[in-house]
Amino acid sequence: MSFSRVNTSSATLTKNRTEESVTPTSGMCVTCVDGCIGMCEIGKSAYRGHEVIYPQPFGVITTAAEKKYPVDYSHFNIMGTAVGAHGIEADSDKAIFPAVDLEVHIGHDKGIKFRFPWIISGIGSTNIAKNNWEGLAIGSALAGTGLTIGENVAGMDPEAVLKGGRIVDTVDLKRRVKLYKDHQRDGYGAIIVQANVEDSRLRVQEYAIEKLGVECVELKWGQGAKDIGGEVKIKDLKKAQMLQERGYIVLPNPNDPNVIKAFEMGAFKEFERHSRVGMVTEESFAKTIEGLRKAGAQYIFLKTGAYRPVDLARAVAFSSKYKLDLLTVDGAGGGTGMSPWRMMNEWGVPPVELHSLLYQYAKKLAAKERYLPAIAVNGGFSFEDQIFKGLAMGAPFVKMVGMARAPIAAAMVGKTIGLSIEAQQVPVYIERFGSSKEEIFVTASSLRKELGEKAFDKLPTGAIGLYTYYERLAQGLRQLMAGSRKFSLDHMSRDDLAALTREAADISNIQYIMDADRAEAEKILQ
Repeated sequence: MSFSRVNTSSATLTKNRTEESVTPTSGMCVTCVDGCIGMCEIGKSAYRGHEVIYPQPFGVITTAAEKKYPVDYSHFNIMGTAVGAHGIEADSDKAIFPAVDLEVHIGHDKGIKFRFPWIISGIGSTNIAKNNWEGLAIGSALAGTGLTIGENVAGMDPEAVLKGGRIVDTVDLKRRVKLYKDHQRDGYGAIIVQANVEDSRLRVQEYAIEKLGVECVELKWGQGAKDIGGEVKIKDLKKAQMLQERGYIVLPNPNDPNVIKAFEMGAFKEFERHSRVGMVTEESFAKTIEGLRKAGAQYIFLKTGAYRPVDLARAVAFSSKYKLDLLTVDGAGGGTGMSPWRMMNEWGVPPVELHSLLYQYAKKLAAKERYLPAIAVNGGFSFEDQIFKGLAMGAPFVKMVGMARAPIAAAMVGKTIGLSIEAQQVPVYIERFGSSKEEIFVTASSLRKELGEKAFDKLPTGAIGLYTYYERLAQGLRQLMAGSRKFSLDHMSRDDLAALTREAADISNIQYIMDADRAEAEKILQ
């Protein structure tokens, strides 16, 4: 059994000529014919070269790996029970699913409060983020959840002002922060500004703290999609030259006369902008944390990717030693921007394995009574059952799950519906629910009542789409938790899950389903 697809994917806009007869190892057609125009990835690479490394078309898609891992979260089932209740009185009239409390409080002083146990954990300088920021920011703020402004946003802003190599003013970052803050309700949620190597050099987080009133900042070691720096494509020569001047790696060299001539002739249409890889040392880490606290950061987070287990151990240990407020651990396979396609599929520790190691490392420090920050896990979460499993797998240390692609999808659909309403061309699939946003979006009436007529009318439909998706997740999660008789997040535990295979049980130390409750069952049957 092969876990990977090779040489053909909708992500790279490639396919085999003989789709039914493909060699499993190479992904090549069994009969590779002289005269083929090159529809597969090898063939397309023969004329577009390095362009085929990346998912396409850039700027209007998010991407995630299609590799099938030997073990994933579907290899675990949620355990319900017919007995008792945790976190509420065991009374059938009180222990109802709407009574499940999904609030989570994190931070050294528990000063960050979210209505729901999830966060958008890093959407940066890609077009897909910028073009949907209204929906993402406003929807997240209204829902009372966290939203992270990812890497390179300030550095990519053509209108940003730099003095002495430091950001002193921006348009895009300022807009992103303001959109979120203007729609926060009752102190719930948080806007977080992330930094990679280039952001740190530009002192972006210090600017966000001092000038924009941002309280939460996040250091970025990496993500689950790739083990190199952030990447985007640039269609404008002047912008490519500007980014090179700001210190980014831009390929090909936008100041080379031969490259300029080739670009103007249409030989290629996009430049690549790459970020550098970080060089983690404890000394530099400690110095950065100290500097951010001196600058006024109230809460400091760390996000790490699917690196080697020793790097995860380093992240857990540093987060403990320097008393960070949130550690996010992102399993292999996902991404929202431009990640090399083969890298996205073939590198890194998959989510179940990574999160199992995370639990082991956190438990080891907890046994020594060491400080632990709140922990969030990422890895393709999109629905309430997966959120439940992620929280239970890491309980009691994991407090939230991180998402990106799924919330972006909800915001994009909401935006698209809004455009179709404006154009009076609502698709038939949607039109069965109505032709106005009040009819189509099931949360519209409650939002109108809560916000008032004027505020509701100004809401972008992308925000309503995200809010409505979150409403669905919340109700679904409450139902699953009520079925497990857990009425608040503090009561979730690893025995709320059972492994469906011996392999899944061995990796996770979650009990195999035929071994679950064995001792208790034997007592009852005596």
